Amino acid sequence: MDTTYIVKNSKNSYILKKYERETGKKVQTEQALLKHLFTCKLNTPQFLEEKNGWYLYSKLQGSMPKNIQLFHIRALARFLAQFHTVSKDFTDASPFLNAYNISSMLDFVKKNHFYYYKKLCSLQNLRQKNEGFIHGDIFKDNTLFHKNNIAVFDFIDGGLGEFAFDASVALLSFNPKNRQLYTKMFLTTYNQKRNKKITTAKLQKQRNIAANFYALLRINHDKKTKRAKEMYSAF
Repeated sequence: MDTTYIVKNSKNSYILKKYERETGKKVQTEQALLKHLFTCKLNTPQFLEEKNGWYLYSKLQGSMPKNIQLFHIRALARFLAQFHTVSKDFTDASPFLNAYNISSMLDFVKKNHFYYYKKLCSLQNLRQKNEGFIHGDIFKDNTLFHKNNIAVFDFIDGGLGEFAFDASVALLSFNPKNRQLYTKMFLTTYNQKRNKKITTAKLQKQRNIAANFYALLRINHDKKTKRAKEMYSAF
């Protein structure tokens, strides 16, 4: 949805981005968040400068994972635990759900894909607690791995929400078949790093919500249901 280039000089590589959406406030929020995360030593991009609507960021090391292994799950859990620990104090942002007109999206599904509407209509009453800033979109294509270290980027669509939802979204991509071993490893690692724990029951509840939420987004974006079906491999 945004124009992105990798640019290089003799020493370093960078990400050059132009946002194609009306995201002025979101860009400012992301820049402030990245500055906060950098000072907390999380492996996220640094915002460097802006000129004529083009934004320059540091480029992170690594490659996107293909075959997920346990060390990916542990790295993901460590990152999210650390991220949630520091993002709970970052409150200068809009609620995550405010960016989405769920009623309008449900109306489209009801009219065009009624079978899915019956699955998704419970989202009409979706609300989230404000526990702090969440990424909300940590799918594999928003991560890089270098050895055992994870890097996460594209916080532009994040906002204030629930940490268990944030974790559940990530597991939809990193553990799509809902393997018990992977879920257990994630929770054990995450809960070791944070005082505020996530229970198995809460994670599973939020996982179901996250699967429905992203199925709704995909149906409205694609105008068909093919990619929405991927979300239900988690059940």
